Amino acid sequence: MCDVIRTPHLRSRSLVALVALAAIGLAACGDDTTVGSAATVATTAPAESAATTPVAPSGDFGIGACAPADGSGAKTQTFANAPQKCLVDGKNYTVTLTTDQGTLHIQMRPDIAPVTVNSFVNLARYHYFDGTTCHRAIVGFVVQCGDPTATGTGGPGYEFIDELAKIEPYQIGSVAMANAGPNTNGSQFFIITGASGAGLPPSYTLFGKVADADLGVVAALDALANPADGPPLTPINITSATVEEK
Repeated sequence: MCDVIRTPHLRSRSLVALVALAAIGLAACGDDTTVGSAATVATTAPAESAATTPVAPSGDFGIGACAPADGSGAKTQTFANAPQKCLVDGKNYTVTLTTDQGTLHIQMRPDIAPVTVNSFVNLARYHYFDGTTCHRAIVGFVVQCGDPTATGTGGPGYEFIDELAKIEPYQIGSVAMANAGPNTNGSQFFIITGASGAGLPPSYTLFGKVADADLGVVAALDALANPADGPPLTPINITSATVEEK
């Protein structure tokens, strides 16, 4: 049976859902190079700590303002409400996430998670992610980002619904929302960097995929990750997140 790695400062409402990957039929444990034994590792699910004063999720899009589509809006990191529908039906969206460790082009999936993509794109257009640090990275699992405080407790000031009805299997390069329990999505997201992450239960809204050409950067991020549960061994900083609509 795998030992569970727990880190107190990352605890949140969702940590009652610990991941034992053997139970879902994938490689339950890491290899000898990361944890010393092929039978000694499991980890907690990606989690976003509870917001201090969360806005209760509504059934659909919010009522907040849409950022200028050209990215000319002022940097904003605090919001009263989730955004109204800002996406244009039939358009494709790509978010370019520039980090100090490489650039990732994330192909958005509004067809399976429209509310989530709407929020993420709007935050990016408000430069919400610019200058932030990815606060959690676990070898062979995930890199977690999107908290301006880099503590695992930050968020935009609103929460919104899970979108799991059309979820597809996770894979390396998948981008999904971290949460603190059902319907508590905010701004924290994770990029799956290894087989353990791909084996997560389908409880985290999948909303994007790193372009195949950038999977080498995903591997590079994983190489900087922590063998335990915590921040990366080398900082991963997001310089900017920009949106292409076409």
